[in-house]
Amino acid sequence: MSLRKAVFPAAGLGTRFLPATKAQPKEMLPLVDKPTIQYVVEEAVASGLTEIIIVTGRGKRAIEDHFDAAFELEYYLQDRGKLDELAEIKTISELASVSYVRQREPLGLGHAILCARPLVGEEPFGVFLGDDVIVGATPCMRQLLEVFERYGGPVVGVERVPREELSRYGVIRPKPLGGNVYEVLDLVEKPAALEAPSDLAIIGRYVLTPDVFPALAETQPDARGEIQLTDALRALRRARPLYAVEFEGKRYDTGDKLGFLKATVEFALARPDLAEPFRAYLKSLGL
Repeated sequence: MSLRKAVFPAAGLGTRFLPATKAQPKEMLPLVDKPTIQYVVEEAVASGLTEIIIVTGRGKRAIEDHFDAAFELEYYLQDRGKLDELAEIKTISELASVSYVRQREPLGLGHAILCARPLVGEEPFGVFLGDDVIVGATPCMRQLLEVFERYGGPVVGVERVPREELSRYGVIRPKPLGGNVYEVLDLVEKPAALEAPSDLAIIGRYVLTPDVFPALAETQPDARGEIQLTDALRALRRARPLYAVEFEGKRYDTGDKLGFLKATVEFALARPDLAEPFRAYLKSLGL
């Protein structure tokens, strides 16, 4: 079955970026001149997904406004002859069909995905975490979809992470299937470095099947009262095979301040209109 739907959990409070996120969504922080969530939505569209479901929370109205038409702005740009800017603005609202569902409390990634169940229905779907902006020749989600189409089971995106950082991630115990594809024999949420089953960490891309919803509904909250997707996938794996793709591409962790700064610099240097003067500026710092 081909996938049409993509779920974007975007209800988090963005506490790592306070005070910037006190009154604006973390997902709307820009890499150069484009909100981080737009990069990820564009990946979904480039991967062939046409129905975007964004799980929002209180104070996230700016996300909805961003992907909606902006008639007053469009009229202003048309009237002033700013046609390039007008075309860019109209492209945002025409990217895909976008719908929203509210997560009333920040009760974990698993709970956020469960909130999307009425809009997803009984279809497989992609999940994108907006903190992970991934650049590559083939969109990261497209790589996962190719494995889903081959094996027919849920797929997670993974990358190799230094062992001292594994406690920040879900980590898989892999069985190699050839190339960069693995069967997942187990998953552990945020293990201690010495207890991690591998150095393959789950990053913010998933292809899930609708049977994940009953698994999430039966998952007990953790010590913080949150429902973890990793726990539900671990239960689901006992009933069906689960797969992982060590994706090709570069991931930027924009949910981390240092990662956000690195991404901003590298995205600016990749822009033809900014690269030369920005590189000259960086050299002038003598760093």
